[in-house]
Amino acid sequence: MKIAVPKETKLYEKRVALTPDVIKSLVKAGFNCLVETGAGFQSNYPDESYQKAGATIVLAKTELYQEADILLKVNAPAPEEIHLLKPGAVLISFLYAYTVPGIVQALMDKQVSAFAMDAVPRISRAQKMDALSSQANLAGYKAVLLGANYLAKIFPLMMTAAGTITPAKVLIFGAGVAGLQAIATAKRLGAVVEVTDVRPETKEQVESLGGRFLEVKTDEGVKTEGGYAREVSADYLQKQKELVSKHVAEADLVITTALVMGKKAPVLITEDMVRTMKPGAVIVDMAVESGGNCALSELNQKVVKYDVTIIGESNLPAQLSMNASDLYAKNISTLLSHLATKDGFKWQMEEEITKGSLITHKGELVHTFTKDILSKQTEVKKI
Repeated sequence: MKIAVPKETKLYEKRVALTPDVIKSLVKAGFNCLVETGAGFQSNYPDESYQKAGATIVLAKTELYQEADILLKVNAPAPEEIHLLKPGAVLISFLYAYTVPGIVQALMDKQVSAFAMDAVPRISRAQKMDALSSQANLAGYKAVLLGANYLAKIFPLMMTAAGTITPAKVLIFGAGVAGLQAIATAKRLGAVVEVTDVRPETKEQVESLGGRFLEVKTDEGVKTEGGYAREVSADYLQKQKELVSKHVAEADLVITTALVMGKKAPVLITEDMVRTMKPGAVIVDMAVESGGNCALSELNQKVVKYDVTIIGESNLPAQLSMNASDLYAKNISTLLSHLATKDGFKWQMEEEITKGSLITHKGELVHTFTKDILSKQTEVKKI
């Protein structure tokens, strides 16, 4: 089977779906790998490195797509890209299918079977396929460095002949993969770190990394799905805001990571809260692409409001494109090796990883969660 790897076209994207080392292992397994010219350039993987690994470099995107039995991407393809694929081709990429009904329809119309990297079940035997975690880990690290870069003070306690410099205070919303890496990075740099999360079970992880957990006292249980918290009540969010308002006002750097699967990101930092922050404080809103956790965030912009710098970078892993591409390539190739051999796909439809990650197949939307979300959106439009 022919694997095709195109150059990513999404704005601010520097990653590539496969790296030369991973290509080498796939070629050894019997796959034929085609790579669009320049696909790995922004991740420091030139065409020559792919050729040495056994890949064929293709100059025209149209030819690449029409040859593909399997299309491997980082981001979801546009409908016009899907149109170039032959019927029966297989796509594997991040999709977030419940947010892109137009792309889902295009996949069904073209009879393309699509597996979503963001829908791979978070179970122990799928850990090596977990691209959400690998990319979030890098994003959490980069968020701290980005915040530190815009902060006009250092993170650690420093005692000098001219006096003592007090450590910076960092407040992190969310203790998922990105949040935990942000805690570890901020602590290594010497900051005092406080953390809030709607899931009380994360307290132990936060404290094991040296962070202080800010706990909302409530009887409300918070369920998670796919590594994300489900939406919590307005009452819970109000209690959380009351708890953290004082800590936001005292923080030098605030990093927000809170996402709700299938929903707009919750607003955790209001305009009034930003007003109370110290002049020169920094907010890094990691949820900006999903609507943002800060009311004043702007997508892919750095803005200054009330003397507070608010950073709304939508694609932090792409800023570490070499590591991000390497990890993603291992994730996606592991999933591919689970689903198929060089001779074809296994199509074990009731197997947990296949069932969890397969979105469209034979012209139908087969993914239950996506189907439910999109049907609700259709019902709302009808009303």
